[in-house]
Amino acid sequence: MALREIVLLGDPVLREEASEVDDFDEELRVLVRDMYETMYDAEGIGLAAPQIGVSKRVIVIDLRLPDQPSERLAVVNPRVVWSSKEKDKAPEGCLSIPGMEEVVQRPYAVEIEGFDPKGNPMTIEAEELFARALQHEIDHLDGILFFDRVSALKRRMLMKKWKKQQAEDL
Repeated sequence: MALREIVLLGDPVLREEASEVDDFDEELRVLVRDMYETMYDAEGIGLAAPQIGVSKRVIVIDLRLPDQPSERLAVVNPRVVWSSKEKDKAPEGCLSIPGMEEVVQRPYAVEIEGFDPKGNPMTIEAEELFARALQHEIDHLDGILFFDRVSALKRRMLMKKWKKQQAEDL
């Protein structure tokens, strides 16, 4: 396994639609292992391949909640096939936009279809944080960032804060 660098807001790969995966080979399994290691190192609960500069439709998630069994999951070519009419609002952040957080409204529950890293079809039904994490990571595969889902005013405030934070880091 290898730790990969997480790309930050401004990198064009974060705004591209990621490519479908056709080969369920060793290269894909290495990518998934590296994504888990990178996500754990960054103390995140989800990571999409574009966040490490790889424009492929692959996500990993592990909620690591103390009162629940692990929700560790890798999904290749995921897509939302159903989402609830019931909505949920909660704060979201992103490993590619560190230090930024905002309340985002999303469907409370979703059903996802995709494949495991060996190419086996899978269907996932999720609610609450698990559903939110899946939707957030799938958004990355479509070039969508969490602040694209908030009001224009909040987005401008987040961008101003981000630019200030980046200037201070120089």
